[in-house]
Amino acid sequence: MDSFIESFLEINDVVNDLVWGWPLLVLIIGTGLFLTIRADFVSFTKFGYAMKQTFFKMFAKEQVGEGEVTAFQAVSTALAAAVGTGNIAGVGTAIAIGGPGAVFWMWLAAVVGMATKYAEVVLSIEYREKTEDGRFIGGPMYYLDKGANQKWLAVLFAVFGATATFGIGNMVQSNSVADSLQTTFNIDPLITGIVLAIAVATVTIGGIKKIGKVTSVLVPFMAAVYILGGLLIIALNITQVPAAFGIIFRDAFTGSAAAGGFVGATMTMAIRFGIARGVFTNEAGLGSAPIAHAAATTDHPVRQGLWGIFEVFADTLVLCTITALVIVMTGAWDTGFDGAALTTVAFDEGMPFGGFIVTFGLVFFAFSTLLGWSYYGERCIEFLFGSKTIVLYRLIFIPLIVVGATGGLRAIWALADTLNGLMAIPNLVGLLLLSPVVVKLTKNYFGKEGIYQHEEKS
Repeated sequence: MDSFIESFLEINDVVNDLVWGWPLLVLIIGTGLFLTIRADFVSFTKFGYAMKQTFFKMFAKEQVGEGEVTAFQAVSTALAAAVGTGNIAGVGTAIAIGGPGAVFWMWLAAVVGMATKYAEVVLSIEYREKTEDGRFIGGPMYYLDKGANQKWLAVLFAVFGATATFGIGNMVQSNSVADSLQTTFNIDPLITGIVLAIAVATVTIGGIKKIGKVTSVLVPFMAAVYILGGLLIIALNITQVPAAFGIIFRDAFTGSAAAGGFVGATMTMAIRFGIARGVFTNEAGLGSAPIAHAAATTDHPVRQGLWGIFEVFADTLVLCTITALVIVMTGAWDTGFDGAALTTVAFDEGMPFGGFIVTFGLVFFAFSTLLGWSYYGERCIEFLFGSKTIVLYRLIFIPLIVVGATGGLRAIWALADTLNGLMAIPNLVGLLLLSPVVVKLTKNYFGKEGIYQHEEKS
């Protein structure tokens, strides 16, 4: 049995390298660039307006239009799923393998990814459905089916998404929390797994309304603590900031020479791992976030689409940048550590007890990811087999949290990363096919007679 699992893991590693290789990365960046141009650079020209309608209206109680949850609760659920271990471990991995230059390419992925996420959210609202019991459901499987008339791609996405949720959105997260708590506080992973499972079950049984309420409190809180901690370290080492940016920009185009425990990285490695980890952190193009946005209360697809721009900006250009700067400016990047361990070392180097901030972040980020991805999995399962199968899905999802915390089912864990990448392919095809719809809705909103012009005049 062990030899079979080893063989499976070796084969999956090869397949995973192909899935997350250059063809997909070029497709992701290419789609983002194409949508940026097609939508008249809306993520740049209307960035200020987007922040005004999102960041400065986070807690607004007045909501116009139909939906199950507020716009902020919807984006909180999406951010809860995206702002996970990728912001801590993912950035550390990108730098450990691709060198500091990987950060530049992570930024590039985010810059074009804002248009991708915008388009995903716009389409999720345009093609969402209202169920008999009053729920609003949507996402790539719905706009692939109803909009692009590609049922087979919709099914493929739902299969990949439902399966990936057990690894990327479940066992990977619970294992990260268990490992961190065991290392820092010597807490038994089994206990961590059981507590996490109970907490997730308590929230998810209430559906998107309960998840939205919890994440709308949890996401701002955990992000604020992590951001303030990171900014404090940057302030304490402010003289190192110019040098850190210099290293990032230089190594982005030259690669990183071997130094300390760092084995060196080529420019090609910096590009590949920077883009791949960037997409992993903000999920622009994967098609997961629009599933949560589909439940938002809004009066126009573009209004909710603006939250997609905010989402990528907050996730990568703020949170990931803080993590990256701390790692580079403290010099921890060449210590030989990887992933979350590298980020922990960097925060400890930056200030006393800085590692506790990372532990705190891992626990809450991972818990929030469990909540967001549980919802994604439910919607994928519902699309494939109907709403009656949701209970069965939960009966599988919840126990796997404990299994993941104790390090079990590594084969499924490894496969999930591959499936996570495969989700992007049908979704990106759908975005390209439906780009005229995105353009039409964008012009409808920002045109001479659109909502934007009326708001600007009032």
